[in-house]
Amino acid sequence: MKIGMVVAEFNYDITMMMVERAKDYADFLGVEYKILKVPGTFDIPLGIKKLLKIDDIDGIIAIGAVIKGETDHHRIIMENAARKITDLSLEYEKPVALGISGPGESRLQAEARIDMAKEALESCVKMVKSLNNL
Repeated sequence: MKIGMVVAEFNYDITMMMVERAKDYADFLGVEYKILKVPGTFDIPLGIKKLLKIDDIDGIIAIGAVIKGETDHHRIIMENAARKITDLSLEYEKPVALGISGPGESRLQAEARIDMAKEALESCVKMVKSLNNL
């Protein structure tokens, strides 16, 4: 099984830790992975689409941290990214797991949620297995 990881570089001090958790868990599960870094969470859907077109990619996890700023910009970013991520999963009929924390979280809350990437990987692996058993 090969899983793509699309990682937002924005808030990279957080997302870097998330990627490390996901990589460690993938290694534990014996899952291969390919990592694609994109500038921010808003850019994740395009990265996902490019990886979904690769035949040997069985599923994708999206990794990001949408931390609250002074405006509601974080909500717009998260809502649009999450919607498009769902659309891509359905369009390509491959699982895409959401490992993006936020919106509305503080930096401290984001740090406490770095295991979301590991949870997303686990979800994606389970979905790949379930869909392969149909």
